Formats: sequence, C-alpha cells, structure tokens
Amino acid sequence: MTIKIKDLEFETIIGILDFERTAEQKVRVNCSVEYDYYHQFLDYALIAKHIETEMKAKKFELIEEALLSLKSSLKIAFPLINSLVLEISKPDILNNCEVSLSEVSIF
Repeated sequence: MTIKIKDLEFETIIGILDFERTAEQKVRVNCSVEYDYYHQFLDYALIAKHIETEMKAKKFELIEEALLSLKSSLKIAFPLINSLVLEISKPDILNNCEVSLSEVSIF
C-alpha cells in the first residue's frame, strides 16, 4: 500500500538567513509512504501531524537536516514503513520559482 500526503502546508522557522530565523515562512511537504498491509494500517493523519510537529519544534536551519531527521523519526514512530519519499519546499523563498529538496529512503 502507498499513502500519499500532498501539499501539506504550514508555517515554521526554517533556514539559515537572518530573516528566516526570526519569522515563520510557508513550507510545503509531499510524502509517499509504502508499507505492507496485513490487517495493520498506518494512520495518514498521524503521519501528517508528526511531520508538522517535528518541523515546528526543531526549527531546522537546512531543508537537508529536516529531511534526514524526518526520515529517522518517521521510521521509529511508524515501523511498518518500508520506503519513504519526502519532499520539502519553500514556495515563497524566491519570487520567480519554488525551491524544494527531496529524499528517497528504502528501509
């Protein structure tokens, strides 16, 4: 089974520039989670909440750090995950494009 969480949007502190450390900015997260369904399921609402809660609490400096931290914490919180694709974007950081980074993990 594959759970897809698309365009999870919230505001948080993320970035290394001075203004990014003092004011929240919009981030958008896309997540694809694969797992084997054998009468046990993964709650997509809890996965989405986990992503938002961790990003808000940790106030990452780099998107890379956020991706690696989420990869580890999601696998610990949801051990049924077999593979994970995470993409984090900062839609408003540049005025002429959307910047994103992604990570693909197979456990």
